[in-house]
Amino acid sequence: QVQLVESGGGLVQAGGSLRLSCAASGITFGTNAKGWYRQAPGKQRELVAAIFGGNTHYADSVKGRFTISRVNAKNTVYLQMNSLKPEDTAVYYCNAGPWGAVLRSDFSSWGQGTQVTVSS
Repeated sequence: QVQLVESGGGLVQAGGSLRLSCAASGITFGTNAKGWYRQAPGKQRELVAAIFGGNTHYADSVKGRFTISRVNAKNTVYLQMNSLKPEDTAVYYCNAGPWGAVLRSDFSSWGQGTQVTVSS
């Protein structure tokens, strides 16, 4: 059974930075794509960033501000978020699986997420 534990969220002023971490168990990170997602109140969950091997994918809204990275040996994926904006406020989740599933957010199980709140 895959377990995902997200951490690192918090309250930050606009323009600030946060680094999110996601520790996974029950899945081998090295052979799976990883993704960070977010869900704001009243909105659908959306893919923010994904990584698999040397490939990365970013939502247009975060390009140039967010960076996804991973340490496969630690089964951990990170999201460095810089130049944060109030519209980045959301609960952030991670997940891992086949590249297509990561890009489609096609998962039946999610962790609890970590809240990111950006004040103006």
